[in-house]
Amino acid sequence: MNEESLNWISVGHVEDLPDGRVKTVTARTTSICLSHFDGQWAAMNNHCPHQRGPLGEGSIEKGVDGKCWIRCPWHGWDFDPLTGKPPGGHEDSGQTIYPLEIREGEIFVGLEPEPPHERTVTDAMVETLTNWGVQSVFGMVGHSNLGLSDAIRLAVADQRMKYYGIRHEGAAAFAASAYGKLTGRPAACLTIAGPGATNLLTGMWDAKVDRAPILALTGQVQTQVMGPGAFQDIDLKSAFQAVSAFSQPVLPSSDHVELASLACKTALVEQNVAHLIFPDDVQTLPSDQEAGRPDGRVTQAAVRPAQSDLDAAAKMISAAKRPLIIVGHGAFDVREDVADLAKRLGAPVVTTFKAKGLVPDDHPNAGGVLGRSGTPVASWFMNETDLIIALGASFSNHTGIEKGKEIIQVDYDRMQLGRFHPVALPVWGEVGAFCKGLDPSRHPDADDQISELAERWQIWRAEKQARLAEDHGKGIHSFAIFDVLGKVVPDDTIFAVDVGNNTYSFGRYLETKGTQRVLMSGYLGSIGFGFPAGIGAWAATQDIEKLRGRKVVSISGDGGFGQYPMDFTTAVKYGMDVTHILLHNGELGKISKEQRSGEWPVWETDLHNPSFAAFARLCGGHGVKVTDVSDMEAAIVEALAVDGPALVEMMTDADLV
Repeated sequence: MNEESLNWISVGHVEDLPDGRVKTVTARTTSICLSHFDGQWAAMNNHCPHQRGPLGEGSIEKGVDGKCWIRCPWHGWDFDPLTGKPPGGHEDSGQTIYPLEIREGEIFVGLEPEPPHERTVTDAMVETLTNWGVQSVFGMVGHSNLGLSDAIRLAVADQRMKYYGIRHEGAAAFAASAYGKLTGRPAACLTIAGPGATNLLTGMWDAKVDRAPILALTGQVQTQVMGPGAFQDIDLKSAFQAVSAFSQPVLPSSDHVELASLACKTALVEQNVAHLIFPDDVQTLPSDQEAGRPDGRVTQAAVRPAQSDLDAAAKMISAAKRPLIIVGHGAFDVREDVADLAKRLGAPVVTTFKAKGLVPDDHPNAGGVLGRSGTPVASWFMNETDLIIALGASFSNHTGIEKGKEIIQVDYDRMQLGRFHPVALPVWGEVGAFCKGLDPSRHPDADDQISELAERWQIWRAEKQARLAEDHGKGIHSFAIFDVLGKVVPDDTIFAVDVGNNTYSFGRYLETKGTQRVLMSGYLGSIGFGFPAGIGAWAATQDIEKLRGRKVVSISGDGGFGQYPMDFTTAVKYGMDVTHILLHNGELGKISKEQRSGEWPVWETDLHNPSFAAFARLCGGHGVKVTDVSDMEAAIVEALAVDGPALVEMMTDADLV
């Protein structure tokens, strides 16, 4: 080794390591076992050749002849600290020894100049992901994904990606699911093998059942120990089989770039879960493959309904005196087309809960949310209609679309048409294409439903205000919270809501306006979704131009926030501008309500909580507790103005929902 050409790198000071001790130090990215014994200093490669045990976590041992040895902490292999050679009986190649100098008490280790970075399999695959538009990764770096993590690190350094290190993989999955629901584009989750990967599954199911694109990137044990039952070795392909539309291991002989492209295409085209499994040893294999791109691999998705279906729909509409449009979340990108059709027909528009805000409640044709989380306005028009035009709605039992009515159902997924029961006219096509292609005439004696809408809203708003008198002295009424929140948030707010009574109250009481969006765990209905979804929504506002600057407000009960509370520190770490509204009633209120409704005793739904406002402050964010309705508006306005994570803890009455 030519010492004149070495890079001398400081690894500490002599007072850092007493005589008779060893420690691990890092020079650039080289892990080194530094040792101090009998007044001597030495540096050797830190990885035992047996199973890469960390020699710097071992010990200095003296033989019967007084000679010093460094002993590996894992299996007891010994090495001469000055030569790197073993005493015999082990690997005879020994360990690399690095030149060491002490200059005025500072320890320097000499390394050869760093070679240029060699392109790896994961470099090529991560570049493929970015070419397909994957911009954000939520994850946790760990021992079985370090090669992949380094490829992501380089992409972040080149500003091709953003990375958010979370505290629980479940939060990463929910964040990525919310990102996909909001944008229609996949974000990625990064985990280790075994438990890191399995922690993703709830969020993957949330994305799958709600048709959100998402990528799972999971580490795996080395290929040589896959199968026999190595530490954290589980069959990840089988584990993800039911939840993913694409799940493949990345093997040494794989077409790595093609796998990455197929994963991205599956997530985008099928709006589903795609999963790539990265064995540890494959991640750093050299690769000369050119990164994949979406060019020539995707096409426009507009499916125009058959003209015969458009004609049949027009005929049915012209015969109806009280047509009603019910619109689902899948139609959000064509909301203006839906509103235009409603105006032409003079028809009310009610939405599923997932589509809340698609036609904002301040629109003259808006009828609010239908179903369990809905309003009396929407249920009135459902009862009185003589024709339902269902656009991108999935007919969930929670929505409660009356199957006995005459129904025109429009969906781009043919399997959704008449899925639960026959409809009068199933129409295959994109909702926007249907709205634009439809040219119906109104019934000459059609009812003036728009005037009725205004009257019904007036009745409902008066009833909501009257409910404020229902004060039991046990906390703030949910209506008071959502009435104020709806008034003070921006017109383009993105709401991420959790599961529970807080969600039902949000759906029933908060009136949307402008271009607001609502994200929720729809078909899965998973508690804990709200705050991680806020993280995902905020990340999307950093990536997608049309979302930049939009305020993110997440909402949960104390039960929901308690699922992933430590990821509030994630929001603090990355300066995420998320305002969290927490309804604290000290119990799983929805479950208590269901126990009473089912004539069960209320059992084990009470919660022992900290002060969540104080917790937020301890994490480094903004936190305020509200116990009086008169302080509520100022507290929310203050929190919304915070440039970073803020939490408003509302002490509420569990019975006033």
